[in-house]
Amino acid sequence: MKHTRFVGLDVHKDQISVAVAESGRGGAVEYLGQITNDPAAISKLCTRLARPGATLSFCYEAGPCGYGLHRQLTSLGHRCEVVAPSLIPTKSGDRVKTDRRDATMLARLHRAGELTSVWVPDAAHEAMRDLIRLRSTVRQIVTRARQHLQGFLLRHGRSQGAARAWSVAYRRWLSTLAFDHPAQQIAFQDYVDAVSDAERRLKRVEEQIQRLLADWTLRPVVDALQALRGIALINAVVLVSEVGDFTRFATPRQLMAYFGLVPGERSTGRTVRRGGITKTGNSHARRALVEGAWAYRMKPRVGRHKVDRIEALPKPVREIAWKAQVRLCARYRRLTALGKTANVVTVAIAREMVGFVWAIACTVQSSKAA
Repeated sequence: MKHTRFVGLDVHKDQISVAVAESGRGGAVEYLGQITNDPAAISKLCTRLARPGATLSFCYEAGPCGYGLHRQLTSLGHRCEVVAPSLIPTKSGDRVKTDRRDATMLARLHRAGELTSVWVPDAAHEAMRDLIRLRSTVRQIVTRARQHLQGFLLRHGRSQGAARAWSVAYRRWLSTLAFDHPAQQIAFQDYVDAVSDAERRLKRVEEQIQRLLADWTLRPVVDALQALRGIALINAVVLVSEVGDFTRFATPRQLMAYFGLVPGERSTGRTVRRGGITKTGNSHARRALVEGAWAYRMKPRVGRHKVDRIEALPKPVREIAWKAQVRLCARYRRLTALGKTANVVTVAIAREMVGFVWAIACTVQSSKAA
């Protein structure tokens, strides 16, 4: 009869700590030591752990080392799970943490089935996700460069008047500024150049996203999500790249929890305490949803820029998108009338948006699979 050997790997940049738990509740748990983190050493470890009539099941925590180890182990014919670090059960009184203990704990919990695995994207999907996250990083650089320039102008009492920040009029006003001291003029010009360089870099990255999107297998889902109000190309690509397969979530509530948009709760007995959202999920997708939720403060309508985009979409997708507009716009006005703050209302709308995002994406992916 075949049995399984459960292998816990505590992965670091240079080395991996290895522990093995034998099948059965009372099976032995043994720490085997450390190996170097390279493909040759991992292949040698698999050969060393192999036993006649036994299968190997590996697990390690998701982290900065990526999914290369997962892909190598699965290519060798072994099972491997990448587990969510934040969902690993821990003892509140345990104050000792070492690589040996971590590897042993992973092996024991993996055998008990107490670990929560994460979805592992394929190489092409991960590459697209890297490009999308690069765009997010460059966007932050643009914001920081603009803040540096505006802070410099504020220190020296230069105000743009009625011109909206970073509009055409504002940029014309910047070109007219001059400072008496050469050092200040040099600093000002360098701040302006930093903003221009960052904006050009952002434009290049967005152009690459649009170019590579044409060959992406999830392009139909990106197109369908743009039927929703508040979700344009970039936000749609962010959502799809971060989630991947929407059908792996059985209900919209699971997807809401994945985005960290559900309220936290600490209830006991007859006491019920609910707080703000957990923010434990995917921050990139959550930011895109909250940005899009602001669009529902207006009355429901299909704008001119949306008409051509949704005409080619299936009728069920268009119906879901319009139902979302009618419901969410009304809910935005109702929550505002109750005296809720703008941020609370927007997050509530973003949470309900997830249900419509899930419905559209599952409609497209299910039909594609069929």
